[in-house]
Order: sequence, then structure tokens, then C-alpha cells
Amino acid sequence: MNLQQIMKEILEWIQGAGPLAPAFFVLIYILATVAFFPGIILTMGAGILFGVLWGSVLVSIAATLGAAAAFLTGRYLARKMIAKKMEKNVQFKAVDEAVGREGWKIVLLTRLSPVFPFNLLNYAFGLTKVAFKDYFFASWAGMLPGTVLYVYIGALIGDIASLGSGRTRTPMEWALYGVGFAATIAVTLYITRIARKALKQKIG
Repeated sequence: MNLQQIMKEILEWIQGAGPLAPAFFVLIYILATVAFFPGIILTMGAGILFGVLWGSVLVSIAATLGAAAAFLTGRYLARKMIAKKMEKNVQFKAVDEAVGREGWKIVLLTRLSPVFPFNLLNYAFGLTKVAFKDYFFASWAGMLPGTVLYVYIGALIGDIASLGSGRTRTPMEWALYGVGFAATIAVTLYITRIARKALKQKIG
């Protein structure tokens, strides 16, 4: 059984959890983040299960708490192991030096830029001098645009998949949905472009 099948079964199980589904989703997302599982499948799954609004809220909470748990693990519980893994990573060394100068700004910019892997960055920041509070809120803000985009994609996939099940949208609803999706992509790409440019100036 591959990772996609496992995630699919997890999402189906969450869907059947009734009123506890949001709590189970957040808990599983946190554990998946700490365990280095890719969050994109769960993020899109949130759009399918909970819609754009609540899916974005739940993923934002879960991803931030998961990132915080990995950060604390990297700083206090697995510091030697993470340090050994990162010691030859030139890109991280540049980020580490920039964090020493700029603090939370670098955390925010790296979260906005897709260049840096989300799960590895969670642990790696634990090795830097950034304060936990600054890391927490900068991560939350920096992950928001990407969160909304992928949740939106998941919600759209869910709506398309349900076309033959009797659940339909009016042409006006589809038009609004499409406009909202296009606007989300445009805003996310614009923010990402600005972040990458700023990050390049700060860390080279």
C-alpha cells in the first residue's frame, strides 16, 4: 500500500468520524508533520471534507501546531541528529546566518517561498537562534497563502468528483468558484514572487 492510498483511507476514516472529524483531522495532521509525511495530500483532503473556509482554518491550525511540535523536537529532543543532517546543507547555513540578522522575517519569507521543504524546515529552524514565539507566528502567517490555495484545489476536486452524485452547483456558483480560485492562484503567485526576491536579497 503506497502513501496516497494510506492518506486516502485516513481521510475516509476522518469523514466517518462525525462531529469529531475536525479534531481527528488536526491531530493526524500534527502527527504527520512531525513524522515527515507530506502535508499536501491532507491539505487538499481538508478542502474535500470541510470546504474552503473551514478546511483552511483547520489546516492553518494543524500545520502551525505541527510545525511548532517539530521545531521543539529539533531544538530540544533531536538536536544532535538534526544538526548532523543539516551540517553539509549550504542552503541551510545561509538561512541560519540570515536568521541571526533578521529573525522572524526570514522565517516568514521561507514559509512564503516553495523553494524550502516544509517538513525539513520545521526541524532545521529549531537549530537557529530564532525565538519560538517569532517562529510560531511567522510560520502561521507565511503558510496561509499556500494553505488556502491547496485547500481550494481540494474543494474543487471534491465538487467535480461529486457531479454525478446529485450534488450540483448553479452556473453562477461555478463562475464565482472559478473566479475565486483564479484570484487565489494570482495572489499566491504574486506573494511567492515577492518573497523569493526578498529572500534572495537577504540570504543570496
